[in-house]
Amino acid sequence: MKETLIIWIGLMSLWAFLMMGFDKNRAKKNAYRIPEKNLWIAALFGGGIGAYIGMILFRHKTRHTSFRVGFLMLALVYIMLLLYLLGVPLPTTRQFT
Repeated sequence: MKETLIIWIGLMSLWAFLMMGFDKNRAKKNAYRIPEKNLWIAALFGGGIGAYIGMILFRHKTRHTSFRVGFLMLALVYIMLLLYLLGVPLPTTRQFT
């Protein structure tokens, strides 16, 4: 199950990254674009890391606060999930007595 989720997040991140690059290319050509709703769907369903990296690398949708903040938050969530799935110990809140 863990391996499946890791692969899913990787594939969706790659897909979201490619979508951001394609949409930026279409924007430069003033051609038909990928709807923002579809970019968000790809980011929400596992592609948050790729969407954020694509946004930064392609300098696409960086003027939209909702994309800057939303994609960053999704990327952080998916990074934390990947670290958990890979067994990396995460900081916890411990109460000292």
